[in-house]
Amino acid sequence: MMDIKLVLFRMVLSILLSGLIGIDRESTRKPAGLRTHILVSLGSTLIMLLSIYMNTYYGENTNYYSDRIAAQVISGIGFLGAGTILRKDTGAVTGLTTAASLWVVAAIGLTVGAGFYLGAIATTFLVMITLMTFHRLRTRIHRRVNPYISLSILSIDKPGQIGKIGRILGEYESNITNIDIEHGDDGLIRINIEADVKSFEIKYEIFNSLASIDGILEISEGR
Repeated sequence: MMDIKLVLFRMVLSILLSGLIGIDRESTRKPAGLRTHILVSLGSTLIMLLSIYMNTYYGENTNYYSDRIAAQVISGIGFLGAGTILRKDTGAVTGLTTAASLWVVAAIGLTVGAGFYLGAIATTFLVMITLMTFHRLRTRIHRRVNPYISLSILSIDKPGQIGKIGRILGEYESNITNIDIEHGDDGLIRINIEADVKSFEIKYEIFNSLASIDGILEISEGR
């Protein structure tokens, strides 16, 4: 039988490792963030601990296959990952990376539950490097291949502004790839947008069209 301290240690380690990955997903405002990743990993750890416990409890001379419980976690996590995958009206599919990170977190939880700490810790840091480093690399490659614009818009905070901006960008066949909204205490909002465009030549046409929207006070190029 496992010692209670060992059980608690494995659960806490599972929370810490999955929390590192969850923080990255939370910081980029993905559908599955910190709490979701922790719960998936913690649940997976519990399933693995249960499998080990039942192996010990029933002994080796039985027809009970406790490893089947852990195996179902990897296949069963698919329904949760599928909930993070979205298809936009433009046909672009998003959320695949978050779905994959949930699947890996489930595997990390099982690994911690089994006591293979080196594998769990190494995988966690490799996942972190992949999410953080390759995201920047992907962004650089995307920007080189596809023309894009970066906008910083200061506007009066009132309903419908985001929709109006999106409609104008749509008229120029531009696809918003990233948007961040900062609310001020003075009734104003700062809208930072990155969008793909057909060509750089239409950038100033887009600027002029956006400037005609009622309530927009300032438009500048973002970083």
